[in-house]
Amino acid sequence: MPKRKRKKPKDDELVKLVVDALDDMKAEKIVSLDVRHLTSVTDHMIIASGRSDRHVRAIADRLIERCEEAGIDPLGIEGQEAGEWVLVDLADAIVHVMLPKVREFYNIESLWDLPARDESAGIA
Repeated sequence: MPKRKRKKPKDDELVKLVVDALDDMKAEKIVSLDVRHLTSVTDHMIIASGRSDRHVRAIADRLIERCEEAGIDPLGIEGQEAGEWVLVDLADAIVHVMLPKVREFYNIESLWDLPARDESAGIA
């Protein structure tokens, strides 16, 4: 069977698809960060919380289904078995679905929510 060609959605379409899937599964505290000015690895970091490990896994599973229905194959998925923190790598967006205690401990929003440098003002 030939491998399906990976679809390349526009950034805003991908973010909307992800946020809608997370919202449909009642994910909590959904945050979308544009990180293009910080890394070349991805364009967007999307973070959400689930109420339990089962809820975190269900949110991630539904996100993966929605992406596959749209012709987007995740590049990688980590943490599904434990369900405390599931990472879904969609190339242009990396999605983190976490238990609230894990999200609070790692506080990845503070690591990635930095303004772009203003090079014209000489600020580094």
